[in-house]
Amino acid sequence: MGKVLLLTRREISAYFVSPIAYVAMALFLVIAGIFFALADFRPGAPAGMRSIFDIMMFILIFIIPIVTMRSLSEEQRSGTIETLLTAPVTDIQVVVAKFLGSWIFYLAMLAPTLIYVVLLAAFGNPEYGPVASGYLGLVLLGALYVSIGLLASSLTENQVIAAVTAFAILIVLAMLGPWIATVVPSRWWIIGVRAIVQQATVRTHYQDFSQGVVDLVHVIYFVALTAYALFLTVKVLESRRWR
Repeated sequence: MGKVLLLTRREISAYFVSPIAYVAMALFLVIAGIFFALADFRPGAPAGMRSIFDIMMFILIFIIPIVTMRSLSEEQRSGTIETLLTAPVTDIQVVVAKFLGSWIFYLAMLAPTLIYVVLLAAFGNPEYGPVASGYLGLVLLGALYVSIGLLASSLTENQVIAAVTAFAILIVLAMLGPWIATVVPSRWWIIGVRAIVQQATVRTHYQDFSQGVVDLVHVIYFVALTAYALFLTVKVLESRRWR
């Protein structure tokens, strides 16, 4: 555990000296702030954050790949991955530390949005239950997005390719079910396939959080998919030992 914490601190430190990380954070806060002002903080709007929670699912599809693209691809490009893999740490410890470092940075990026809750409380009477569940959904969503970003970063030495790969995977996960349901006639579907595709879509499991519903099935979905993406990342790193 001590090695994981040491590597995690190293990863967090790398984020807070990286200009790209600060650009991603600023971009996220500006875009989220604009949508919050237009959707949830306008005269006559309900005192809640449902709209901004829904929109953040799509904003993060663009932001998280930028945050995670350097995690492992930069290590491979600079050659430090070889030193890291030959150090007295396991591949699992390396991946967990990379994940925790990126996830903690994501949470730090998300923290300033709590000012939205303060503003709603100052000018309205929000229901805090849906707000709390919405933030829980963002925490789980961020964990999944970060794990996929790490997986994409482990596949290439090029940071841009890593970001584009993560973006493509996240777009498919977030929008595949609704898009297929819209463009493919129902008569073309094999019985049960439509339901399976929709249940595999991130949007299906995320939306309830913004509505104040915390379903154990949704929590398990995010935790399981995050763990699976990290497992694949470990396997990619293990394969480097045999090259």
